[in-house]
Amino acid sequence: MKTAFSKEVMHVGEIASGAALTVPVYRLKGQGKGPSVYIQANMHGAEVQGNAVIFQLLEILRETKLNGDITLVPYANPVGCNHKNGEYTLGRFDPITGVNWNRMYHFDADAIAPFAREHLNSDNITIEREFKALLLEEIDDKLDHNIFGLTTGQRIAYRLQRMAHQADLVLDLHTGPISSKHLYCPEYAIKSASYFDIPHTIVIPNEFDGAMDEATFCPWWSLQQAFAELGRDYPLNKESFTVELGSQEQIDLDVAHQDAVSILSYLQHKEVLNDTQYQPQAMTRYACYLKDYKAFYSPMGGMVDYLAQFGQPLAAGEPIARILRMDNYGDGDPLHYLSLDHEVIPILHFASASVNQGTELYKVFSKFFTL
Repeated sequence: MKTAFSKEVMHVGEIASGAALTVPVYRLKGQGKGPSVYIQANMHGAEVQGNAVIFQLLEILRETKLNGDITLVPYANPVGCNHKNGEYTLGRFDPITGVNWNRMYHFDADAIAPFAREHLNSDNITIEREFKALLLEEIDDKLDHNIFGLTTGQRIAYRLQRMAHQADLVLDLHTGPISSKHLYCPEYAIKSASYFDIPHTIVIPNEFDGAMDEATFCPWWSLQQAFAELGRDYPLNKESFTVELGSQEQIDLDVAHQDAVSILSYLQHKEVLNDTQYQPQAMTRYACYLKDYKAFYSPMGGMVDYLAQFGQPLAAGEPIARILRMDNYGDGDPLHYLSLDHEVIPILHFASASVNQGTELYKVFSKFFTL
């Protein structure tokens, strides 16, 4: 049985020539018996693996009976996708404003408490319907009634966020520079992290810092807290994650199939589909809190040989990298070994071997635990 499938092209802006900026949107229709899902990829220009994962998800899901609706959006940022400098894709920051493309979403914390007071005695179905309507109304107001206009990035972000607000589960697919797979997970949803086949989880506060995952879970988390302060228990059935799929500037369709299966394991757990072949793999899953996810900056300029392997604890004093300084050869030390004074797990490193003093060499779990 094939799942009902549709495609549309969404207009998100225009460039100077008048040509439209467009984003493809794919929708799979469920039976209305499970949570709805929104998945997007490639908000940052060089982070392309998510598009391959969406392809593999479509290939599988079109042949799968779904309980809930699923919306998938590859090439979410058409400006970032095409932002090249020579052979490299840039597209992490809006070239006009300098703002990170993934920090332009909207959240109005001041709207939460008044809504909770107004609906203190409403039933849960009414609360969900009316709160979702409020979130969409705020985005529509941003898009259609801002007399001073919007930046290119804001217009793209709000159009994407409008779709995400209509879903119960949101996955934003990204990659790092040279990176292992890892997951950004809100603290309240930490149990769900074990249903992805992802060995490393960064546990983030239930707070808004501008990203898509936060923009979609923070309103509902804040609403639950506002009701709690008024003495009412309101269930939280919304979850959002940033899924980091490895390294940027490359796709691997075989690995993308594995990543799709990982996502399907999570969706099976959330009852978006009923297919028991999708189960989380047995693996050691490490986690750390965001405050303990540390950047290690180069103490000098030079050419870096990245030594530490991703994903496994690196003992204190073991070399994480070595820096070659040919300017010192013959009258100094050309090799400088770098290490840390406590055990860490390396997660990603800078894409280039050529670094300045102060370049972010690695990101590491500095205090970690197992899920």
